[in-house]
Amino acid sequence: MGHVTKLTEKFDRALLYATHVHGGQARKGTSIPYISHLLAVSATVLEYGGDEDLAIAGLLHDSVEDQGGKPRLEDVRNRFGNRVAKVVEACTDSFADTAKGERKEGWEKRKTAYLGHLNDVDEDVLRVSLADKVHNARAILRDRRKHDVGETIWSRFSQPREKTLWYYRSLADKFRDKLPGQLANELHEIIEELEKPAPEC
Repeated sequence: MGHVTKLTEKFDRALLYATHVHGGQARKGTSIPYISHLLAVSATVLEYGGDEDLAIAGLLHDSVEDQGGKPRLEDVRNRFGNRVAKVVEACTDSFADTAKGERKEGWEKRKTAYLGHLNDVDEDVLRVSLADKVHNARAILRDRRKHDVGETIWSRFSQPREKTLWYYRSLADKFRDKLPGQLANELHEIIEELEKPAPEC
């Protein structure tokens, strides 16, 4: 038995904070509460060797992009420290405050920039980002296997199937290079499955 990661009151506060920040949000195209994704990312980080700060970053990784931009990032920094804020910031591909009517840059430009950005980040960021992408890919594959969803799954996304898969394939290749191991291999395997035609129901 190795060292057991201890979760403290700081994690408890982060969980409450994430529930508050993302309250009322649902997973894209579903009625599943968004917090389920954040819990899954945080759990995956812990299961693959992350510590408490990285588990908290897993809970908060979407808080800046989706819920408040730079002011939210400073709030995260004040509440949970510089290390958590640094990872959350690095997992964010846009700082546009959509609540104030600010527009994000185009999808392809943002995604290409994020792929390049992964070349320059540390292992903390790679761990949280990979956990996020794996859970997203698992959810796509799970829902695509439902008899009433199938290939219609791609209509949930702003981009067509080909572009969405290009991005995930690029991520899978990047993580295999930058953070090789079981989790990166799992992402690769999921994308390979998604690239096949959906089975007939």
